[in-house]
Amino acid sequence: MAADLTDVPAELRGAVAAALAAAGVDDGHLGLELVEPARIQELNREHCGVDAPTDVLAFPLDGAGPTAGPRELGDVAICPAHCEDVVEAAVHGVLHLCGYDHEADGGEMLALQAEALAALR
Repeated sequence: MAADLTDVPAELRGAVAAALAAAGVDDGHLGLELVEPARIQELNREHCGVDAPTDVLAFPLDGAGPTAGPRELGDVAICPAHCEDVVEAAVHGVLHLCGYDHEADGGEMLALQAEALAALR
């Protein structure tokens, strides 16, 4: 079964697929939206308690356990105005949806991010 990327902008589907492959996730649905600075700031304030814009936010939904029907991975919001590289932000956000946390995993997430980005070159 392949991941459902219909709610990902076409230009970022390759990056999202590479991130999912690096994480070993081969099914599920996720959404990715490119947003303006005011929207990312609003999301950051509401969900993280930080009243400032940021580059990427991830909102995981289903855990890793069994689910009824297709797995819903969650949503990623990216603000291109606050990114150096939108493709890298997409990979980063998707890895967060897959349960990785670069602040607590001893470098595992960032290694997977590098692997996914290398696969795109």
